[in-house]
Amino acid sequence: MFSLLVLLAGATATPDADLASHAVVLTAHAEGAQIYQCKPGEDGVLRWSFREPIASLMVDGKSIGHHYGGPHWALADGSFVRGTVVTTAPGATAADVPLLELALSENSGQGALATATLVYRLHTRGGVLTGACPTAGALQPVAYSADYVFAK
Repeated sequence: MFSLLVLLAGATATPDADLASHAVVLTAHAEGAQIYQCKPGEDGVLRWSFREPIASLMVDGKSIGHHYGGPHWALADGSFVRGTVVTTAPGATAADVPLLELALSENSGQGALATATLVYRLHTRGGVLTGACPTAGALQPVAYSADYVFAK
């Protein structure tokens, strides 16, 4: 399985090098937002809390599907997967969401993702929200991009 050391080096790693022991099913670039919601913490102080992602998945500049809360990935070809986080590692900077390794807990459809068993979020840029939140319930999107590598 994907080692934490490889994840820690993920800011400069490539799927070909990192996933040598797995067959890559699909690599898609994502452009979207990480959505945060202002909520009171256990101490009653308002804080931004991650709510969900929303992103377009692209290959060669063409939209092929979407990534959204769950986390889920759905392609226009009818394939759909849901992941469960296995490992995290910091992004390249404090402003970048973490790199992830996810095991697929749900898989349906006969398209490109039909045989995938793993998803890696690599090369993240942006997506982290800092600072005070104004009002409970407020939502704030933060732009991010990443590469999602689906493997088996």
